[in-house]
Amino acid sequence: MRENSVQCLSPAGLHRMAFTEWGDADNPRVLVCVHGLTRSGRDFDFLAERMSGEYRVVCPDVVGRGKSDWLKDKALYGIPQYAADMVTLLARLDAQTVHWLGTSMGGLIGMALAAQGNTPISRLVLNDVGPLITAVSLQRIGEYLGQAPRFDNLKQAETFVRFVSAPFGNLTDLQWQHLTRHVVRSAADGKIEFCYDPGISEPFRQDQGAGLDIDLWPLYDAIHCPTLVLRGAKSDLLLPETVAQMAIRGPRAQTAEIPGVGHAPMLLDEAQVAIVGDFLLAD
Repeated sequence: MRENSVQCLSPAGLHRMAFTEWGDADNPRVLVCVHGLTRSGRDFDFLAERMSGEYRVVCPDVVGRGKSDWLKDKALYGIPQYAADMVTLLARLDAQTVHWLGTSMGGLIGMALAAQGNTPISRLVLNDVGPLITAVSLQRIGEYLGQAPRFDNLKQAETFVRFVSAPFGNLTDLQWQHLTRHVVRSAADGKIEFCYDPGISEPFRQDQGAGLDIDLWPLYDAIHCPTLVLRGAKSDLLLPETVAQMAIRGPRAQTAEIPGVGHAPMLLDEAQVAIVGDFLLAD
């Protein structure tokens, strides 16, 4: 694994986006893996290691998360800025085409790019996200987003992560420790805090405030590349009827359901990674 960063531009100025990279840096076959709303690129360590023999795997920390900078203007936290940053990243990588794996928010960014003319995305995996975001899931996420809790030690932080991320499913202690360690940091006073900008909640709450589902079907219908949709069987964000429609509209996605998991499958075991690998390597 290698750590790096790329400088990106927003209307408020320049910011740095961190990313981790696995596999041969000269491999023209690139897989970009993008995380969910409050997570980091290190969520994909297990998958990236498994796929690094076939791909140059690149896992960015979306701006405002992980080791990336925080935006000065919190109103800019949204898909347009994230997609623009990813285009800058692809230019840095000198990647003409890529395969894309996006969990939740990372899938929405992938949808936004895949729907464009001359898109660089040639295969797309949407992990527990689709063109209809339910108001129920937005309300659940809004209950903890932006609260910025602080903890006395890493164990307390892990307990909180286990609570708010219970839909991830029945993970091992080592997996929970991994998922905690890379989304927190030590503050100047020795406390443990999350390493995402609480300001990401500001535009999110504007979307949530209407109390309505978010409809992105026109975006999905514009996608033409081969697409796979993963759904956690207990997900409240991606409904079964939405997946059924995704299989017959737009790119007519292949679908797979992960038992015993809600939002979202974390791709930390061989069986889940195999589903993704079989699809991506089919061409």
